[in-house]
Amino acid sequence: MKKDTPWVMRTYSGHSTAQASNELYRLNLSKGQTGLSIAFDLPTQTGYDSDHPMARGEVGKVGVPVCHIGDMQTLFEEIPLGKMNTSMTINGTAAWLLALYIAAAERQGVEAKSLQGTTQNDIVKEYLSRGTYIFPPQPSLRLIRDTITYTVAHAPKWNPINVCSYHLQEAGATPVQEVAYTLCTAIAVLDAVKESGQLSAADFAEAVGRISFFVNAGLRFIEEICKLRAFGQLWDELTRDRYAIADPKLRRFRYGVQVNSLGLTEAQPENNVPRIVLEALGVTLSKSARCRALQLPTWNEALGLPRPWDQQWSLRIQQILAYETDILDYEDIFDGSKVVEAKTAAIKHAAWAEVERVQELGGVIAALDYVKEQLVASHTDRVRRINTGEQIVVGVNKFTETASSPLYTGDSSSILKVDEDAERDQVARLQAFRAARSQAEVSVALTALREAVTSGANIMPASIRCAHAGVTTGEWSQTLRQIFGEFRAPTGIAGAAAARGIEGPIADKLEAVRLRVRKSAETLGRPLKVLIGKPGLDGHSNGAEQIAVWCRDAGMEVVYEGIRLTPEQIIASARDEGVHLIGLSILSGSHLRLVPEVLSGLRSEGLGEVPVVVGGIIPEDDAFALRKAGVARVYTPKDFEMLKILSDMVEVAEAAHG
Repeated sequence: MKKDTPWVMRTYSGHSTAQASNELYRLNLSKGQTGLSIAFDLPTQTGYDSDHPMARGEVGKVGVPVCHIGDMQTLFEEIPLGKMNTSMTINGTAAWLLALYIAAAERQGVEAKSLQGTTQNDIVKEYLSRGTYIFPPQPSLRLIRDTITYTVAHAPKWNPINVCSYHLQEAGATPVQEVAYTLCTAIAVLDAVKESGQLSAADFAEAVGRISFFVNAGLRFIEEICKLRAFGQLWDELTRDRYAIADPKLRRFRYGVQVNSLGLTEAQPENNVPRIVLEALGVTLSKSARCRALQLPTWNEALGLPRPWDQQWSLRIQQILAYETDILDYEDIFDGSKVVEAKTAAIKHAAWAEVERVQELGGVIAALDYVKEQLVASHTDRVRRINTGEQIVVGVNKFTETASSPLYTGDSSSILKVDEDAERDQVARLQAFRAARSQAEVSVALTALREAVTSGANIMPASIRCAHAGVTTGEWSQTLRQIFGEFRAPTGIAGAAAARGIEGPIADKLEAVRLRVRKSAETLGRPLKVLIGKPGLDGHSNGAEQIAVWCRDAGMEVVYEGIRLTPEQIIASARDEGVHLIGLSILSGSHLRLVPEVLSGLRSEGLGEVPVVVGGIIPEDDAFALRKAGVARVYTPKDFEMLKILSDMVEVAEAAHG
């Protein structure tokens, strides 16, 4: 019996600057990591240069800033791209970052045909859950199509898209929804490629064979194993029946994994280690459904950015699984299991029924509102189950007693904090790069890019030319923004109901909050009105959506306009809507920059009496600074009791306006 080959081991990382991230990558590789997973900062993901006003406070916070070919070369300095397997979590600007990667490889003397790795390049889940989209759906599908048709011909070892279920699960998707909506995205992409007529039948089959997936894995790891077996069977049948792919090798369900972060807790964070191990088992234990690449979060991910030691611990978990256990020694140990077969069949049947439902609505693009509402409703149900105790989370809603932790004391010493000077230094380097390049070459390259976009030609050759000419991320994106326009995705809160399924003590508590909200109108002179705002470029909107749903169902008037608002837009909305309280949600680590800007703007607008509460991944020392600056309340992931938060909001509004 032949021992199976270990999967590619990665760590999702990047921060501050290209140089700092390069040092981290080389450190991780020296410890036995076998691939790279690049985290880009939010300005790069949303197509802004580091000195754009929208990038203020976000540069280098959740990933590495890459503004031009110089940044990309620095990022991979002393890392031979011809031998590396690189995953890039990039979507709205995926075509551009792939162009920069190819250009950087060419400057290393490596041809595109030798490159191995993946661009995530899934815009649908960005609309539904992660929020780093830029352009409307059809132009975005065209960009995805162009990267697929280009790589089939020029970079045949590259996976041009990682159709992504990861963020759907983070947004609340059940296993059935995760499988169904991901397959719907794959259908939309492959239909667009096929309808373009750019590929021969043989090349289209190769393109299908290069489609990969990026999957999440939760704690119910038996169910996760069944989900992945169902995924693989449905993908095989879909590519065979819908696209007539004859070669079984090209119908293989190839996937990488980042295990679940949603279930990691701030309370008793050491408990996250067994959670991560069990989630890793879900994607490695079954040989026929084993992942090809794996990246694990760190024990302290609910607290902030991990340090190199934290990442090393997660890498060692992978290495122990692969090299110390016997999970790679056997054929699939679940083959023949009636329990696994029955659960797999049930997920498969239900998922395909949901695929057909979405297809009847016109496909996933036409059904964005429907799918988003299903996800928000599922997440609302998850929050309800945790709040009622129906779903136990150890250390959070049960078994909360704890001794003092030697790992975490509540301050920032247990995480990596990005130096605020990193943004200033990045902006200085960007401006020096612009000053040193040939503006004439940049102008010619951008003209060629514009012509490619408007003519319908494949965008990749013109983008690679732009990369070599020194065009920046912001310039490439702005050229496309001027032609394609921009898009705002649905919020999905209309179809969710916090009160659905609630009974017993929590129903009584919700009714008590409703009564309190109604009584507050006597103090306030009219019904309590709140604004839920997402300042900056952070697109993780799950928390904001849940607060909006619960506030609305508690009887408050709610203003929620979705993600990516400037402090000025939030202040203007608060003024125009006449709100009594503002709730801000920030998970990108930019709270110390953006929240004071909102507070200052409110005072300048004569709205200093409007209280502000803030939620996000916020260390206690940062929370202290925010409260000192005037924030009324700060909530972090350990504050899971929705009704307690709502009750606080009523109290804060009454105190401010009573």
